[in-house]
Amino acid sequence: MPKDPVCQMEVDERSAAGQTTYKGTTYYFCAPGCREAFEKDPEQYLPKQTDLLGRNIRSNG
Repeated sequence: MPKDPVCQMEVDERSAAGQTTYKGTTYYFCAPGCREAFEKDPEQYLPKQTDLLGRNIRSNG
């Protein structure tokens, strides 16, 4: 089961309180508030990509 990127709760895709697509990936949410928080600042809730030295890699989005 996917996890809500905001609160990390497991969410059943069939009964999710909301969903949104960001950079080609669909995210599912346990509550409307989590979806709203994600949509305001998606990058805050996604894992940061780093290089081998631990430096942040800029996204191509």
